[in-house]
Amino acid sequence: MSGMSHLDDRGRAVMVDVSGKEPTRRRAKACGYIDLGEKAAAAVADSEVPKGDVLAAARIGAIQAVKRTWELIPLCHMVRIGSVSMEFQQDDRRLEVLCSVEGVDSTGFEMEALLGVSTALLIVYDMTKSIDRGMEIGGVRLLEKSGGKSGEYRWQK
Repeated sequence: MSGMSHLDDRGRAVMVDVSGKEPTRRRAKACGYIDLGEKAAAAVADSEVPKGDVLAAARIGAIQAVKRTWELIPLCHMVRIGSVSMEFQQDDRRLEVLCSVEGVDSTGFEMEALLGVSTALLIVYDMTKSIDRGMEIGGVRLLEKSGGKSGEYRWQK
């Protein structure tokens, strides 16, 4: 098996062994957006969605998803999450989501941050679909990560 491959010498999936790596402080930030329909955007902005507080539900659901990433993504390690923060910014019909995950472990938090964003966006869709199903989710990407052997990463267009 070579380095950090998820494949063994016979091409079978394996979980990468990180037990020999030193735990270090790590951070990952991911983002994404949902373009809401006009009525759904107004309802979210005015806190008038019939199902309740969309951003509160998205925040709590995303944090729950982050904590369970290892159960949902094959070959992900269970990691010691120190903190998770969710930020939302609405500009007209677009709602942008940012998820930041930090902690100390032997592997990073990129998948956790990406899953947090994705989950928040899906919750927003679910809570507003009765108002307008014409929404688009996109732009989910890792913005930055730090810590570990591979060091710093920052998204560049």
